[in-house]
Order: sequence, then structure tokens, then C-alpha cells
Amino acid sequence: MYTQEMLDSIRKVEATRQERLGHEPRRMTESEKNELLYKYHPDYRQDNFSVLKIGPNKGDKVPDELADLLQGNSRIKDEEIDLSKVDYDVDVLVIGGGGAGASAAIEAHEGGANVMIVTKLRIGDANTMMAEGGIQAADKENDSPAIHYLDALGGGHYANKPELLYKLVTEAPSAIKWLNDLGVMFDKAPDGTMITTHGGGTSRKRMHAAKDYSGAEIMRVLRDEVINRGIPVIDFTSAVELILDDEGKAAGAVLMNMETKEYMVARAKTVIIATGGAGRLHYQGFPTSNHYGATADGLILGYRAGAKLLYADTLQYHPTGAAYPEQIFGALVTEKVRSLGAMLVNVNGEAFMHPLETRDVSAASIIRECDDRKKGVSTPSGSGVWLDTPMIEIIHGEGTIEKRIPGMLRMYSKYGIDIRKVPILVYPTLHYQNGGLEINAECLTTVENLYAAGEVAGGIHGRNRLMGNSLLDVIVFGRNAGKNAAKRCKEVKLGRLTLDHVSRFSKEMEAAGIKSSCISPKLLPIYTRRHDK
Repeated sequence: MYTQEMLDSIRKVEATRQERLGHEPRRMTESEKNELLYKYHPDYRQDNFSVLKIGPNKGDKVPDELADLLQGNSRIKDEEIDLSKVDYDVDVLVIGGGGAGASAAIEAHEGGANVMIVTKLRIGDANTMMAEGGIQAADKENDSPAIHYLDALGGGHYANKPELLYKLVTEAPSAIKWLNDLGVMFDKAPDGTMITTHGGGTSRKRMHAAKDYSGAEIMRVLRDEVINRGIPVIDFTSAVELILDDEGKAAGAVLMNMETKEYMVARAKTVIIATGGAGRLHYQGFPTSNHYGATADGLILGYRAGAKLLYADTLQYHPTGAAYPEQIFGALVTEKVRSLGAMLVNVNGEAFMHPLETRDVSAASIIRECDDRKKGVSTPSGSGVWLDTPMIEIIHGEGTIEKRIPGMLRMYSKYGIDIRKVPILVYPTLHYQNGGLEINAECLTTVENLYAAGEVAGGIHGRNRLMGNSLLDVIVFGRNAGKNAAKRCKEVKLGRLTLDHVSRFSKEMEAAGIKSSCISPKLLPIYTRRHDK
């Protein structure tokens, strides 16, 4: 399966393994981290960003691909949408069917609201489903939410919104209990105690997992709860524009059937955007670990309606995306592999960084090793470094990999690679949208009655997210969005429905001299190749 060059490099990895065991490289100082990030991390490559010319964040920089969509043409620009013909009329409209959307819908339903989920694929087709490593919560005796707060604050480069981070860490233990009570099958010791491990940037073992398919297990339970409660789910239907009332409050959305392209009107007293991330925009040409529908829809919907963005210029490039074989290029290799003891090493078998640095530092280190130091291993798609997976069973004993990371074992075994015996090649993959719609502690955006939860929201993680805080985020803020939207809808009196903001945005584009051929939101990525005849 490996080329001769790879096999020669593997022998060097094996030859240095005993020397590396118990002798991991030291952690970097703050100044070393900053120097590394500014030189190698994709967020700091200024030539790949554009300055927004219009909208609430005029003057801010965002990735080129996102700028094109934020300043693109509405899908309904030339369409006649009859807002007097209401197809769906609910208290709470949840846009997105992942972990945040499902959690919001469950809590809104629990709060007595008439709630509906609309999702462009199927419920559960989301990044939540693809999360592997686990979910953080400080619920052990040697830990506390205060320590969790400090870990996440440092990992986020001290840019986290304090009130959001406080809510994340203080409500984490109850989020784990809620999931456990719903039926999530977390890893547990024989006495029932939850097994926890370290993650990059954590000072305590607080990662709760269900093997290495934690997100899939959580999504399984949330989806079942939505179905069991009888909450309506309108699938294969996209929200393509928000509807406001004549007072500027969120009042629903224009929906589009993904198959027939038919437009429908959903009226709602409150709206929750839970559309997830943007990996399928492939910023700077990076591969992605994201699901097929992750195209930044919520950012476009919210921005055109007047919602402000926060930290939209910062993305997370997971350090360990699969670099080989090509069939799984960019697929996520969970950080749990490193937390169990696998070390990152270069072509010569040298460990070049501490295995549990934060994700941005780890990704930048790998890019430096491959690009600047020329110590990467050549692959058909570029280069990568080794993740020395056999170390796991040397440290913890035979059978550990099959027991703790069976998903990884199966993913590679399909291509004839036994990760118990040979290392695997990895390179950073576009993984997470650190920034997003700005929210307050109640999950409200800067547009009245418009909430946001999950990866589409910005500020919780600052400018870099720690492992396990995303699954926590979708539960904590999904639940809060649902509770608060259900409470608020009881007081809402909607005015006349309008799409005036869409035409205003179009005129703003024209005044700024923006001539765009881009239609947004994008909805789905396009991978077909067009050949000139």
C-alpha cells in the first residue's frame, strides 16, 4: 500500500520509536507559538482574505471564498415571493438538523412551543455526526469549570466572549447528564464511572467519549428524541433567505425544495439558525473533514438580514487530516489518537512537536515541517507527516486501538493499512468555523428574535477551539437557544412580513460598485469538472 519512499521512512520511524517513548518534545512557549502561527497558519496569510465593502461588518476581512458569498446575489433576487401565502406557520423555526438544531428543537418543544426543523439534507447530516474524539465537561473531583474556562481561554488566544465561555463551561456537566439520561452510550468503567482522557490544550482529563464515534452516538440519540416527540422535520429543503417583519424582527424564512426548486414561505415568531460550518468552501484550497452541506449558509442568511459576524476571519485547520491514501484525503483522524499516545514524526522519524499542543499550533507545526523544513513524506496529493499509531498499543497494551478507536481502525483497514502495525500519514484539513454570527448569552444575534447556535455562532471559542468543546457547544447553546426562543415567542406580535432587506442589500452592493456573478447561499459544493470543448 505504501511507496518505497514511504516504507524507507517507516523504518526510520520504527528505529526511533524506543528513544521517543517517554521523551516527548517540550511544549512551546507563548512567544514560540505566536511566531509559528504568524508564519505558517493559514489564518495569517493576508493574500487569501478580502475586506468587506458592505453590510454590518464593512471594513472587516474574511476569507476570499466567504466574501464572494456574503457579497453575492440573493437566490430570490428576481423571484416573485408571495408572503401572503404562508406554507408553514410555527412559533419557533429551527434552520439546520445537526446537534445544535436538534437540541434547540427538543428544548423548544419542552417549553411548549410549536417548533419545526427545516434542513437541506436529512436530520443528522451534519458535522455533529462526523465528530469523533469526544465532548469536554469538568465533572471529575480533580477538575472544575474554572479550570476548564482557563484552558479554553488560553486555547482561544484570550479572544473568547467571557459570558459565552462562562456558560459553556458551567453548563457542561449538566449537558453530559442530559445526554446520558437521553441514552448516549458514553465509555464507562465497570463501576459506571465515565472514562475521560486528555485533549490538546487541556490540563485535566475531561474528554467524555463514545469510542471514536462520539458525535454519531450523540446525533443518534438526539435524532431519536426529535422523532419520538413528533417534532416536524422538513428535509431536503433549504432556507434561502430570512423573512423580517416591518419592524425588522426575524419572522421566518423563504424555503426552497432542493429537488423541485419550489419556493415556500415559513412564518415564525422566532428563528434559530443552526446551519453549521463552512468546510465545503475549501478555503485556500484545503481539503475538509466536513459533511457535504457545510457551505456557510447561516452566515449569508444572517448577514443579509443585518446580523453582525464575529471572528469570521478565523478557521480551524485540524492538524491530522488523512493525507494518504487519496480515497480518504482530508478525512478526520481524531485527536484522540494523539491523546492515547501516538506521536507526530517527520520523514526521518523525528518528533518535532509535543503531541498535545493546541490545534492551531499543531497544524502550523506540520505545515512548517512539510513546507519549510522539507521533512514531510511525499504523497500523490502533496506531503504529510507520520502519526505513529503503533505507539498506542506499545504504551497501553494489545487491543487498545480496537477498543478505543475502532472507527479509525476500520477506516484504514478498508485500504489495507493496519494502524496497529504501521503509522499513518496526516496533514491539516479544514475542520471548523471558529467565527460566525455574533450572539449574546441568550443566543440572540444582533437581529431581534433571531437566534444562532452551534458552529454558525462566533465568540465562544475565541480564535481557536479546543478539542471536545464543539460537541459541548452544540448541546449547551442549542438547548439555550431552544429554551429562550420558546419563552420569547409567547410575547411576540409579528408585523407585516417583508423581504425589503434583500432589495436594500442589493442596492448597497450596487452603490459600492460590487458586480457579482455569485449566487448565495451556495447550498451545496460543486465538484464536477468542466472541460472546454
